[in-house]
Amino acid sequence: MDKKLTKKAVRAGVITAGTTLMLLMSTPAFAFARDDGDDPGSGLSVIETLSLFVLAPLVLFGVIAGLVMVTDKTRKEQEHPKQ
Repeated sequence: MDKKLTKKAVRAGVITAGTTLMLLMSTPAFAFARDDGDDPGSGLSVIETLSLFVLAPLVLFGVIAGLVMVTDKTRKEQEHPKQ
């Protein structure tokens, strides 16, 4: 039984190590070096960043949730049961 447990532990360790190595190799370690043809625009301000990545998703969530609530038919059926 110890042999099976050891085998599973070794397999899990190898998979974890392999995954970690793949992630380390795929990270942009030298991203500060520019590539040929790079033409980055100007950076975003803090307000632009917050509105784009925080406010816009919250507004979209609210709109979608509102549309779902408005078009929900099960509440109407519960309020006025068919006779």
